[in-house]
Amino acid sequence: MDENTLSNQIIGAALEVHCQLGPGLLESAYEECLAYELSLREIPFERQKPIPVVYKGIRLDCGFRVDLLVGGLVIVELKAVDLLMPIHQAQVLTYLKLTGCKLGLLINFNVLRLREGIRRVVLNL
Repeated sequence: MDENTLSNQIIGAALEVHCQLGPGLLESAYEECLAYELSLREIPFERQKPIPVVYKGIRLDCGFRVDLLVGGLVIVELKAVDLLMPIHQAQVLTYLKLTGCKLGLLINFNVLRLREGIRRVVLNL
């Protein structure tokens, strides 16, 4: 499966979660429910995947974790904030650089319509 196919499936799962729960919960609740929805759809993923930082040739385990790594190809960073800020998008871009992935989805569940809370972040795609 490629990044675009996966991203469409992830967005569909996120839309279902948002439809069921609506805005106003903590990020951790949305992460749990999205993980369950991905499992129901048999989409492979890893939760809270550690990301090492390679600095001057040395691998450092600094405690960075992506919320979801889907299919080994797409980084999913979840938020439940009033407004997505440029730093949130920069965070996903940094995760893409550190992992070598090309596509990230930044999903903010704290919106009335989830489509307004989804940002695609692309690196060399």
